[in-house]
Amino acid sequence: NNSITQHNTTQRFFLHTMTDDPPANNNNNNNKLHNAHSAVYFLSVVIQVKYIKHNSTVSMASGVTTRMISFQARRQPKLFFSSSVVGRRSNTPTRFFQSTSFRCLDNNNKNDNVIIAGCSLQDSQAIHKQALHPQTPISLQTLMKTGRGEFLHRTWKDETMQAQVKKNKKLATRQVLIQVAGFLRRELPIRLAHRIQDLDRVPMMKEQSSVTAVKELYTKSCLELLALPEKITNKEQEQEFATAVENIYERHAGVLVQMARGAFELRQAIREGTVKHPKISNITSRHIDFEKMEDTHDFLDRFYICRIGIRVLIGQYLALRQPPVDNYIGIICSQTSPYEVVKRAVDDAAFMCTRKYGDAPEVIMTGRLDMTFPYVPTHLHYILLELLKNSMRATVDWHGIDADYPPIKVIIADGDDNEDVVIKVSDEGGGIPRSNMKKIWSYLFTTADPTIQEGMVAFNENVDHAIDSPLAGLGYGLPISRSYCRYFGGDLSVMSMEGHGTDAFVYLTRLGNRREPVPI
Repeated sequence: NNSITQHNTTQRFFLHTMTDDPPANNNNNNNKLHNAHSAVYFLSVVIQVKYIKHNSTVSMASGVTTRMISFQARRQPKLFFSSSVVGRRSNTPTRFFQSTSFRCLDNNNKNDNVIIAGCSLQDSQAIHKQALHPQTPISLQTLMKTGRGEFLHRTWKDETMQAQVKKNKKLATRQVLIQVAGFLRRELPIRLAHRIQDLDRVPMMKEQSSVTAVKELYTKSCLELLALPEKITNKEQEQEFATAVENIYERHAGVLVQMARGAFELRQAIREGTVKHPKISNITSRHIDFEKMEDTHDFLDRFYICRIGIRVLIGQYLALRQPPVDNYIGIICSQTSPYEVVKRAVDDAAFMCTRKYGDAPEVIMTGRLDMTFPYVPTHLHYILLELLKNSMRATVDWHGIDADYPPIKVIIADGDDNEDVVIKVSDEGGGIPRSNMKKIWSYLFTTADPTIQEGMVAFNENVDHAIDSPLAGLGYGLPISRSYCRYFGGDLSVMSMEGHGTDAFVYLTRLGNRREPVPI
């Protein structure tokens, strides 16, 4: 009947084998042989499925992949699922040969699939339960409207309460904080649980001590949040929640460098040949190029962009609890001036370059210097600081110390009909070899002195926004900058002319209506 039936903690998933009618000239013996082959073929397939209640879909777990079943479905007998996830019914006359029911344990009882290394079964089940829920993507506009209290009517539908909120600003602020805290109490454990499972499963990197430490940190934070009341309805509960997330925010400050250390440890292990590639058993890590390990870099991209999302949600909530600042809604400035942000980034980059080389190239700014738009200034500052310090270092290295440096040019482009604010950073620092263009987005790829890189990962410090770090170091600056751009729907691209210079383009959405790219 093409349905999924549930019985208490067990779920039944019906898988049918369909066979085309045998040719008319086949005798009974051939038919029996055909049917016997179908039965053996069908019973040899072992499939584990999970029924995700929140979206009523069926997905594959370990065992037979969708691609494998799709391939098998093209052969006789045909395999297809009742929910039409894979395979397709043939238009030719068909008949049921056999219908079998597989008894699958509920997800919470599949201890082998649930257990997380280093966690008790109870904690693993709690985290797994959170990871079954989808993450809720947000946009810049949503954060601003929520901070202004424009969505209070969705939580408090009582007309009397709505009238009181409109008259009393203090009450409105309190209700906004309770509403935001309630959302974060539900959302943060889900996001942390997804990352914990990702950290627990990533090949090769999960074996590094720094990555294990990050997983333990995320696990601790997730369990602390789950221990708090599920619903936040009053000022006291909101205060308790705020204290907890503030501690988590501070505790996670060094995660970016800690994960960079984990990647550094993996690259060292690759060079020493102490790890094996998980997909190719006869190839040791000595033959693996770290910069070409796509699975590992995809994991790091997912992790870092999710880290940005978690810190934006907590940072916005904590900022809303502070006294109001003109033109700010939490961490978002409704009148962000790219020109002002570029000026601060230029000062910081020049300071770092002068400390290293004794001088720094001039920076010339042109374009729409008067324009403003809603954005998170700290994100933009990080991106521009990274690009400017790269340009200054390249310019000084290419032309030599005490040379007459050509200026670095920053152009801010915007128009009323433009969908993006575009910032171009252009230098004449010799460019990047074409063979290295893909590597610039690779974590830990850097042209800096290896001793500097090794020294930076030796300490657990939050240096991602600091000006006291070296001008060039870990090598994660560009990929992290691109993640900051992409978080609110923008992007970062780099074009280079070897022997001349490099142009970097920062794309930022003007309207702020793009939702964050939350990975699964």
